[in-house]
Amino acid sequence: MGEQLRAQAAAPAGPPPPAASCSLLGGLLQNGFHPASQPLSNGGCGEAPHPLLLRPELPPLGHGSPAKKCRLRRRMDSGRRHRPPFPWFGMDIGGTLVKLVYFEPKDITAEEEQEEVENLKSIRKYLTSNTAYGKTGIRDVHLELKNLTMCGRKGNLHFIRFPSCAMHRFIQMGSEKNFSSLHTTLCATGGGAYKFEEDFRMIADLQLHKLDELDCLIQGLLYVDSVGFNGQPECYYFENPTDPEQCQKKPYCLDNPYPMLLVNIGSGVSILAVYSKDNYKRVTGSSFGHMMSKEKRDSISKEDLARATLVTITNNIGSIARMCALNENIDKVVFVGNFLRINMISMKVLAYAMDYWSKGQLKALFLEHEGYFGAVGALLELLKMTDDQ
Repeated sequence: MGEQLRAQAAAPAGPPPPAASCSLLGGLLQNGFHPASQPLSNGGCGEAPHPLLLRPELPPLGHGSPAKKCRLRRRMDSGRRHRPPFPWFGMDIGGTLVKLVYFEPKDITAEEEQEEVENLKSIRKYLTSNTAYGKTGIRDVHLELKNLTMCGRKGNLHFIRFPSCAMHRFIQMGSEKNFSSLHTTLCATGGGAYKFEEDFRMIADLQLHKLDELDCLIQGLLYVDSVGFNGQPECYYFENPTDPEQCQKKPYCLDNPYPMLLVNIGSGVSILAVYSKDNYKRVTGSSFGHMMSKEKRDSISKEDLARATLVTITNNIGSIARMCALNENIDKVVFVGNFLRINMISMKVLAYAMDYWSKGQLKALFLEHEGYFGAVGALLELLKMTDDQ
């Protein structure tokens, strides 16, 4: 599984903080998430949103005295200075797949529309009008997050993926669309952020801001879970995993996530013990998984051998995760990563393995946007950088 996460040991593990939910909100606000004008979904858990998630709207500029309108305009312009220029992207460049998230603003004013340069309009139209890009790029329309407020702007968050082997074509497209003229920062994580850094600079005249993979993974996961999946919960589990006829998907409330064991299964595997948004450690991991390689798959002619390999790998991951949870005294085990995309076999095997080996004490938890959290974390870092400036 060629994608490897860079091991980064954080502060020594300790007991979870007494106010995890407040810590989470503080972290989201620090990382560029600005509260929406309407209460955001809390993951479908049935509780009222935290007061910090409410933000009063500015009154329309058409009302009030000239002096008041002038003050409002100054407030708006001040907010604009603290935002990064569009377009807003976050990238996770892995060994097998590149994951990209794109924020599409939906509150563009007539004035902004008039001032917007043509290549920015072209990029927005290209990304949002297509569900496929070339032969291998895919926009996962079913994962789109709608009506978000990020950094004071309302819009939709799109999720796009393409094979890492197509990275040079992506960089070339950025050059052809004169992306560097937009003066934007590209925030990227994953091993490919280092591998392709020179190509971005030489071919497209773009500088990458490289970010820690594990930080981005955790921040992205916490953010997406906090806003929910368009009014539905992001997190879920399988009820009755040992009974194929009764096994069914159920929502899970992850309001109090700490401590949790986070198992990221992409091209490689990393297992993290997470005690708060910025207190975690990498417990273990691996880089096996040749079945993710097309060349290796093409050399296998028997479907049952492929399935047996998949089940063996997945059972091993589940067993290791269960032992890590036991050793760290953690009872929440969350599985993410693109290995799980359209992979119901592995999800059910993980659910079965965790239930069986723990004698029903542990649930395998999953998330709808399984492989995109690193890219979301990179986008949040872009917004945080701008706020800090």
